Amino acid sequence: MNKSANNAFTPKYAHIYIEKSAKSYDLTTHIMAQFPHATIIEIDNYKHVFSRPRQQFALQKEAAKLILAVKKPPFLYKGAEVCHDFGYKHFYYTSSTLNCVYNCDYCFLQGMFPSGHVVLFVNIEDYFNEVEAVLAQHPLYLSISYEADLLSFEHMVPFAKRWISFAESKRNIMMELRTKSANYKAISSIPAHDQVILAWTISPQEVITNHEPKTPTLKARLHSMKQAMEDGWKVRLCFDPVLHIEHFESLYRECIEQTFATINADQIEDISIGVFRIPKDYLKTMRKQRPDSALVHYPYIHQNGVMTYPDEITKKCIDNVYAAVAAHADKDKIFTE
Repeated sequence: MNKSANNAFTPKYAHIYIEKSAKSYDLTTHIMAQFPHATIIEIDNYKHVFSRPRQQFALQKEAAKLILAVKKPPFLYKGAEVCHDFGYKHFYYTSSTLNCVYNCDYCFLQGMFPSGHVVLFVNIEDYFNEVEAVLAQHPLYLSISYEADLLSFEHMVPFAKRWISFAESKRNIMMELRTKSANYKAISSIPAHDQVILAWTISPQEVITNHEPKTPTLKARLHSMKQAMEDGWKVRLCFDPVLHIEHFESLYRECIEQTFATINADQIEDISIGVFRIPKDYLKTMRKQRPDSALVHYPYIHQNGVMTYPDEITKKCIDNVYAAVAAHADKDKIFTE
């Protein structure tokens, strides 16, 4: 890890909680070596720290602690209905990390987790064993960065590399690594694999500036994507969530034009488009945590347990982005919610 990356993360992770059962794992040793001055606190169960009641998610994000733990089964979960499955019958996700280095205004993790601290599960081989068992029964479409941006953590723990290496020898798995990072260089030494899709969330720069704090710029994300595509990786574009904000039509149109001016549309694996949508209970929690956020307190409507825009606004957002994307890319590659 380079010095600048170390300086950026060490103040945030000055305290590290370690489950006693996690101490003997190689990944624990790897992570700890990067934080030689951290205060170490041994615990019996990560939930004693992570799941305490009445925590302040937003405040903790500013001084997050690391928690190293051993995950208990299950290791795989069926994909949520609000997520794209891209036509795959057996859509699952897995979480070797809980929480994210970023702090996007609209992120569902604020409503899902009681804590802003980061949990790293060090028993990665147990995940692989469960995936193997599922693959013995049927093919698998697997999202590995559903509850964290794994690529942004790669300087700290090589989860992305480990997952990609695991997928290399499997014929009946398709694995998605979704990210907002510009950290492609962390895995650029790995040959591209047909079983892995690198998926980037693409947002207008104004959205990034105002609603995706601490994430890389649009230009930086596009640069990483271009490098990955030139190296032969399958790359997915995710215009998701599309936010219904002032001047959204022109903002997303300019974003899409910049995107296709940078990358070759013919080389894109596929493209997803979706509006903001979140489980009702998560949004309720987020509103308590973020009383100052107009985006969180927008008057969304309730549809089958999910809070989202009214149908006419959803259609307007999807149609505008779809038309701009379809002007550059094959329509058969575009997935909408």
